Amino acid sequence: MNKATILKEIIEERRSIFPKDYTDKEISQEVLEEIVNSATFAPNHKRTKPWRFKIFKGEEKAKLAAEMQAIYKATQPEQLFLEKKYNDIGFKINKADVVVSIVVNFSGMVPEWEEIAATSMAVQNMYLTCTANNIGCYWSSPKIVDHLKDALTIEENQKCLGLFYMGAV
Repeated sequence: MNKATILKEIIEERRSIFPKDYTDKEISQEVLEEIVNSATFAPNHKRTKPWRFKIFKGEEKAKLAAEMQAIYKATQPEQLFLEKKYNDIGFKINKADVVVSIVVNFSGMVPEWEEIAATSMAVQNMYLTCTANNIGCYWSSPKIVDHLKDALTIEENQKCLGLFYMGAV
């Protein structure tokens, strides 16, 4: 099979696969590094490389789940609080083998939309690499990520665009 055929196949197979469908099988460190490294090949104007990724596994991932649940509880008016949503936040993070925060770094050298677009292309590279490796994944951007500034050590010129969940399928 030639490269174009393989690429077309991977693009056509790419889907968001959610944590409920992940198995308990661990993603190897080698495959995880390949996935995250693929992001660095995304085009970016003036080579600003605006993406910033933080990988959450094991205990760090469990802390992220607890923190996001606490943020949801603290920011939701009592009459709008849903126990199911609260539990789903923890379930999705804990069911994923790996969660990666997606943060864009605004360099000031190019328009912000270009930095967001470059970061989005980096995530698309991760999506395609996950697909090629039979890893389920999806990008989620719940509003509560805006409150993760401390956990992600987000600087003034940065913004969290969401979380990238991964798990074996």
